[in-house]
Parts: sequence; C-alpha cells; structure tokens
Amino acid sequence: MELKRVVVTGLGAITPLGNTVDETWKNLVAGKSGAGPITHFNAEKFKTQFACEVKDFNSEAYGIDRKEARKMDLYCQYAIAAAKQAIEDSAVDLDAIDKNRVGVVYGVGIGGIKTFEEELRGYERTADTIGPKFGPFFIPKMIADIAAGHISILYGFHGPNYVTTSACASSTNALADAFNLIRLGKADMIVSGGAEAAITEGGVGGFNAMKALSTRNDEPEKASRPFSASRDGFIMGEGSGCLILEELEHAKARGAKIYAEMVGEGMSADAHHITASHPEGLGAILVMQNALDDAGMKPEDIDYINVHGTSTHVGDISEAKAIKEVFGEHAYKLNISSTKSMTGHLLGAAGAVEALASVLAVKNDIVPPTINHEDDDRDEEIDYELNFTFNKAQQRTVRAALSNTFGFGGHNACIIFKKFEG
Repeated sequence: MELKRVVVTGLGAITPLGNTVDETWKNLVAGKSGAGPITHFNAEKFKTQFACEVKDFNSEAYGIDRKEARKMDLYCQYAIAAAKQAIEDSAVDLDAIDKNRVGVVYGVGIGGIKTFEEELRGYERTADTIGPKFGPFFIPKMIADIAAGHISILYGFHGPNYVTTSACASSTNALADAFNLIRLGKADMIVSGGAEAAITEGGVGGFNAMKALSTRNDEPEKASRPFSASRDGFIMGEGSGCLILEELEHAKARGAKIYAEMVGEGMSADAHHITASHPEGLGAILVMQNALDDAGMKPEDIDYINVHGTSTHVGDISEAKAIKEVFGEHAYKLNISSTKSMTGHLLGAAGAVEALASVLAVKNDIVPPTINHEDDDRDEEIDYELNFTFNKAQQRTVRAALSNTFGFGGHNACIIFKKFEG
C-alpha cells in the first residue's frame, strides 16, 4: 500500500507568549520569557509562586459566549480558540469539503483539573448541610476528551475524533496519530494539537511536592534555564497549539498554502521509572531513531531539534546524550533549542506548541533560542560543543526539524517536519 503524503496547511496558538501564531513566533524568535507571578490563584504560600500563564484571553473573541464558557474548563476554551485560528488560517471552504473525512485528534495530559478542584470545594461546603451537590456540567467539563468533542460539534466534523493522553507526550502522540490516519487514507484532514490549563492549586502544589518545579521566585523570567548547571526544575505553562494536517492531493486541489510536510513519527518507552527519564537516554535514542526510520531519513538530513528540554537535572543530561548517540558527528552541526525556556512546560499541550515552532523554523529558516544561559553556568555532564542556540535566535537553512516530547510513565514521542517539495 502506498502511503499518502501529509502537509501542514493551518496553524493556531494560544500560549504564554501570545494569543496568535504571529505573536507567539515573534516572541520566540526574540527570546522573550512568558513567566511571571501567578494570577490564577493566591500562590503566596506555595513553594513556586510563578508560572507561564496565558495573558488577556477572552473566550468571546473565539465565538464562545459567557454562557457556553461556563460549561467548559479553561483548557477546552484554549483548545477551541487555537483550533478556530488554525481552521481560519487554512482557508478551507467548510461547505466544499467532505466533513465525514475530517477529524479531530487532540492531546490533553491532565484535562479539567480546575473544574475538579472547584466542584470538590463546593461539595465540601455543602456535604454536611444539604448533602452532595455537584454541577450538571461537572463531568463533561472535567473529562479530557471533551476538547475534541467540542471542536467536532462546532464544525460538524464526522471523521476520527478522540484525545490522546500520555502525560507530556500527549499532543505529539495526537499529531502522530493524525499523521498516520491521513497517510493510511482514513481521513483527508485532521485538526490536531493539544491543550492544557493546569496552573491551579492542585497542579502547582502537586508538582511542588515532587520537587519538579523551579522555585526561583525572585526572577521568574530567568527560572527556566535548560542545559545550565543552575537549573532547578521546569515552569508550569498553559495554552494550546493546533495544526491542520491534510493529505497532499486534497490540499493541492483546493489551492491551500503549505507550511511544511510531516514525514515521520516515532514512539518508544523508557520502561525505567514513573517520573525520571532513563539516565542514558535509551528511550530517547530509540524514539528519535524510530522517527528517522519512519521518515526514511538519515541523521544528517536533520538541521534542527526542538528538544524536550524541561530544565530538569536528569532530563536535560539524558536528552543531550541521546542526541549524540543518534546523530554522531552530525550532532555538532545541528541547532538544538528548548522553547520551553520561554513558554514554560505546557504539559499535554507542549508537543503541539513545539511542533508549531518546528514548522515555523522550517518555513522561515530561523531557529528560536534556548534562553537564560550564562557562560559560567556550565554542567560538567553536558557537552557544550553541541549548539544549544543559547540566548539568541540563529538564521540558517532548516531543511528538516525533529521535535521531541517525553512524558511521565516513560512515554516518548517524536515527529519530523521538512520543507515541502511538490
């Protein structure tokens, strides 16, 4: 069976760096941090009092009125907003396509944690007096799959419709699934990405208890510092990224603009620990090699790697080791960067936002930086002959970009985009 080719024809973004793709990309290239004091709740007594929050989000700007918004968790509103941008960006005529062959596959790691917390507080307040009291929209607001459901209902898309959950690899898995569905002929177009909104008491408190978050409260904008010796954990981020993946001939027939071609995906498991990556990067090695093999590419065909790069001690070291193992001498000719240094870690949405950054790097021949590194802040376990694109974006030809995401549970996912050639 001949596999069909898959291209990217639309992009959408709600991120800590901006509520559009253009604003997000502009700030990524400029090396701007999205971190600041937490405003979603009073974090005064928390070990970490900052995060990378979405700013000035207005659901009504995306056709979600206040009444409908009350029926949706924030993560779902972000998902709809990014999807709406991406669909509009694709310029698809919704009346001219077969909606039975258009699907929605989204990645969500945690889902409606804010809704869950609010409903349990309400229960505790009322349980001893009037008995259990829960809102009628509690369950459909909370469950992780509802984002894909809302998008399909909004547009009448009857194709494959579901959510993938693999912790921080969730939306890369979603994009990989969407890619495979299209190239196998199961769909013509899929709205795919990820969404998360876990900057809540439970989200921040839970990751604090694991010692996973940075506690650099005095300078939040400098707290995410991947591959630097003084790194002390990641910054929680939130938002949504969305890509329209489309079968090439379907895109060409309607005269669609094409950002890049998606050419490969890889998956693997560390099978090592519930939260820590394998110290030698064995799962990361396997997932990158699997993606290269799937794409029919050699290591030297890749010019840029958007790394998982969370700014955690073991994770950064193991990923750098894995890159050297897979790419050999070519590793020193690559650009490597962690956009999490600017966006924070969007958990289940991370892969989608980083895929978007990878696509735009391929399209624009610009590699966004890894910010917050200082020359005297070097980890002896990291090889600084590798080009981590520290502090300043770099212009170069980006023929192809590889994007890594790794999740708690040892879940690894990797996808590859390259310049489109008709």
